Amino acid sequence: MSQNPILEIKGLHKRFGDHHVLKGIDFSVEPGERVAIIGGSGSGKSTFLRCMNFMETLSEGEIWLDGQRIGQQVRGRMTYPEKQLCKVRERLGMVFQQFNLFPHMTVLQNVMEGLITVKGLSRQDARAIAVRELAKVGLGEKHDAWPGRLSGGQQQRVAIARALSMEPEVLLFDEPTSSLDPELVGEVLRVINQLAEEGRTMLLVTHELGFAYHFATRVIFLADGVFHEVGTPDEVLKNPQKPRTQEFLRRFGEFAF
Repeated sequence: MSQNPILEIKGLHKRFGDHHVLKGIDFSVEPGERVAIIGGSGSGKSTFLRCMNFMETLSEGEIWLDGQRIGQQVRGRMTYPEKQLCKVRERLGMVFQQFNLFPHMTVLQNVMEGLITVKGLSRQDARAIAVRELAKVGLGEKHDAWPGRLSGGQQQRVAIARALSMEPEVLLFDEPTSSLDPELVGEVLRVINQLAEEGRTMLLVTHELGFAYHFATRVIFLADGVFHEVGTPDEVLKNPQKPRTQEFLRRFGEFAF
């Protein structure tokens, strides 16, 4: 078994013009860890996940996946060949705030698409995997449904099945319940909790602090582009030491542990 962290970030900076969003983040994740990332709007949470998956290019820094640095040095600067990034995105599965399903494809076709076009599987093999993953998220009876006919919670569960179908080593969730009506949030969180019980490595950006407390092995409070406070759920959510973290949690009021 590898002795390396499954994911390691070194000196990550991200700028959009003059706006310095992420300011030198160092971070590593061990296999099986579940990390919840919290923070106010505009703190850089989503940008952080998008950098990990190379949906945003890094301004500075390095990302290592299972002991291997992503990218290559060419004439003094890092480059990221698209072929390599496609492999990285297979290994780091992403679930977005918006479901990003193809409206002209059925639920089953949406899950099969990446297996066929990215992994090169036959339609028969892709279908078998898609059927399995849809059953896992409780949508075994919705194969032939169109995304537009599903609730938001069901669409997000299709998106999770699609990510799972690629057999990623790490799952990245970018506020997966933020676009859902309150009554639909629970069905998505139940699926995420089921994946946690399977021992999967996951990073979750969320405003659901009560869920984060029970879900996470580690909680990160991101503010002003840096990790302002990091610790266990008890340390960060129940007994924060930094005034900025305390103020953030006060704004949420009481939430259930």
